[in-house]
Amino acid sequence: MHKLRSSWLALIIATAFLSGCFSLNGLGTAQAEDNSQELFETSEKLPMAELELLTEVYGRIKRDYVDEIEDEKLFKAAIRGMLNELDAHTSYLDDEELEKLREGTRGEFGGIGLELSSDNGFVQVVAPIDETPASKAGLKTGDIITRVNGESVRGIGINRIVNKLRGEPGTKVSLTIVREGAAEPLSFELERDIIKIQSVRSKTLTPGYAYVRISQFQERTAADLHKALDDLIEENEDKGLKGMILDLRNNPGGVLNAAISVSDAFLEGGQIVYTEGRAKDSRVDFDASDQDRIDGTPLVVLINRGSASGSEIVAGSLQDRDRAIIMGQTSFGKGSVQSVVPLLGGPAMKLTTARYYTPTGQSIDKKGVVPDIEVEDLRLAEAKQAERSKEAELEGLMPEAETDDRSAEEDKLRDLARDDYVLYEALNLLRGLNIVTKNSQKLPPGHSTTPVGRTP
Repeated sequence: MHKLRSSWLALIIATAFLSGCFSLNGLGTAQAEDNSQELFETSEKLPMAELELLTEVYGRIKRDYVDEIEDEKLFKAAIRGMLNELDAHTSYLDDEELEKLREGTRGEFGGIGLELSSDNGFVQVVAPIDETPASKAGLKTGDIITRVNGESVRGIGINRIVNKLRGEPGTKVSLTIVREGAAEPLSFELERDIIKIQSVRSKTLTPGYAYVRISQFQERTAADLHKALDDLIEENEDKGLKGMILDLRNNPGGVLNAAISVSDAFLEGGQIVYTEGRAKDSRVDFDASDQDRIDGTPLVVLINRGSASGSEIVAGSLQDRDRAIIMGQTSFGKGSVQSVVPLLGGPAMKLTTARYYTPTGQSIDKKGVVPDIEVEDLRLAEAKQAERSKEAELEGLMPEAETDDRSAEEDKLRDLARDDYVLYEALNLLRGLNIVTKNSQKLPPGHSTTPVGRTP
């Protein structure tokens, strides 16, 4: 037994030397380095007692476990366990898992459309992706998945759960979830579909007031945003843009550079965000270019509990720079950066290598972005007809065309208030800001209005 333990201890030490050849280089890459002094320093720090314990456990399993286990399976299980213990976002990636991660950043894959997080062995829904089987079925931020196809998923690792949820379009998968406020677990049966994520959607809400929805940050998100802004500016050319709403609710994040580019679109120079880790020279600063695409037009950013990671970078930077008013609910609180690091034994691990900080040095990790104006996601009941009598009384006093235009506009706003109360309030805020700005321009010298904006 001692001989077996000694041989495997030597193998593990040799493996540690090989692993020392890799060091993180920036965000998401790894570079081999031939640095014998660094390898020597690494070996000096090897925890020999713990490595001996590991080899003893390995030897016991090989000798006494009821079934014969392949070495590759055993060591990969040890690696997964070691990485999963670090945090909810660090994990080992085999070939299939790495490809699925790449699919997600490209924005097309077969599945049900959920962004997930792991906490103390439980898998939680960060956000359902817009217009996917998960969002249509009614899955919500904060739901905890307990079973997939009747099998418990407690402690099996988030990547393996993702593998169970993804699959061929047209096939079905059943979920059991626990939801806060529900007396019993809830069951869902969903049919997988091709998840094509259109990350940017836009429209004009009323003349002069634009709306941009970003559901996830992907490789093409920045380019899609700039096209959307071009279209909105052209649509509102006659009256000009008076205000814009950027909707990041239930946006779980995605590609870091895409989130930085979105922030850049609304800032003129200065810092967007910086990342900092434990490694030497790990601090990376991201600064904005000199062009605000909408030239300082008032901006409201909508967030909720499903806004995480990249969406928190955008909201946090625009809030810190006093460029936008943040409205909604406190965000999820994922303020860490994961790097995909290739491994000699293949293929990679996803490792938390840094935390990001807003321009004022605030970490969002486990805290979230706190909105300037907190608004719960309410649903309004339809108003009684009698409450609209004043509007009806005015119809005979206004020209018919003006009455029709106002009626159509009021109907549109009423529908918006019923369908999306938070968005309706954001639009009202922008319209109020526009009125205050107009009134301040009419005041004689020496007078001023109280500015509307962030609470100090």
